[in-house]
Amino acid sequence: MHKVELLAPIRDLEQLKIALNYGADSVYIGGEVLGMDNSDKNFTQEELIEGVKFAHERGKRVYVTVNVLPHNDDFKNLDKYLIELEQAKIDAIIIVDPGVLAIAKKVVPNMEIHLGSQANITNYATANFWHKQGVKRVTVARELSFKEMSDLKAKVPFDMEIEAFIHGPICISYSGRRLISNYLNVRNNKTDYSDYTGVLDYNLVEEKRKGEYYPVYEDKRGTFFYNSKDLCMIEFIPELVKTGLSSLKIEGRMKSSYHLASIVRAYKMAIDEFYKNPEEWKFNDSWLEEIKKGSSRDFTTGFYLDETVEYNYDDEKYSVVNLYDYIGLINDVDEDGQALIKLEDNIKVGDKIEIIAPNKETMTSKLESILNENGESVDSAKENQIVKIKLSLGLEKDYMLRRE
Repeated sequence: MHKVELLAPIRDLEQLKIALNYGADSVYIGGEVLGMDNSDKNFTQEELIEGVKFAHERGKRVYVTVNVLPHNDDFKNLDKYLIELEQAKIDAIIIVDPGVLAIAKKVVPNMEIHLGSQANITNYATANFWHKQGVKRVTVARELSFKEMSDLKAKVPFDMEIEAFIHGPICISYSGRRLISNYLNVRNNKTDYSDYTGVLDYNLVEEKRKGEYYPVYEDKRGTFFYNSKDLCMIEFIPELVKTGLSSLKIEGRMKSSYHLASIVRAYKMAIDEFYKNPEEWKFNDSWLEEIKKGSSRDFTTGFYLDETVEYNYDDEKYSVVNLYDYIGLINDVDEDGQALIKLEDNIKVGDKIEIIAPNKETMTSKLESILNENGESVDSAKENQIVKIKLSLGLEKDYMLRRE
């Protein structure tokens, strides 16, 4: 039986290391040139080289997205950028535009090429077309069911890889134009953005479904509309594998490191458990509970089960009420067992703390002591402080702490 890849989104070097440490087989990065979901955080060439080296030393892979729909001016720096990616030894680029594909094949002919979901692959004939153009892997459209994916896989070359999104926000519409800020700020689409930085957040609300928010993100690349629920397929690992998918892809490049680690860790545990005994695999409710603790949105199974079914989004099983506060990431642990951490929330001695760690079940411990920046023992500490803490259970670097 083939082993599926767990593919996670990252936005900086810290998240790359966290995703791989917590169980991802590969990661994908929003490219600096022609990359969708560009955040204010990005990789320098030096950081990209470091990240790729970190991944390869662990037998894992790094992909870079070059997947927006480009205008003429967008091609100016593409050749140089592709060469830089090749020099960094990335494992593949993710594209959607035929023009970008043609240039990539010419400039970096040995580069592995994947096709992103924006290409809307819904059938085997289209997948075969792209395979003939040199594409090794296609990401199928989010609208496909299990049966449609299985039928597609059966009618493409054996060496063609099929990838599908299995968790995270579902992008339901994309425009290369800045649709909202144009009107709100009376700006020109192409020329009046010299002061435009970061990402603008909006929410779309349907008149008859108040309280159900469809996130809208806008950056210098355009406008992205997302579903009001996050896709969550952790209950269906056997079906995902038997469909013939090569890669299970998590969406969510705008999410926190804690959210990323929680999702990757849960899916890694579910996948590993499946391969231990595929015929006897049983869903463990704790996996979904772990995902809920790192999430703030309700879940849906999208179109996987039946493309015509209206799912009951009010099902309590898929409803998320996040009652947990993220405390922070352990940066180092000294010989006395004192753990260095930058706090993401307030803490006090005696707090009951949950510990999440790579390849381990969730642990519960008590906060025994806090040392402030001056090495003084204190009873409490506040958000953004850098302190040393000690718990009743031992801690290690890259463990994450949270509190109910």
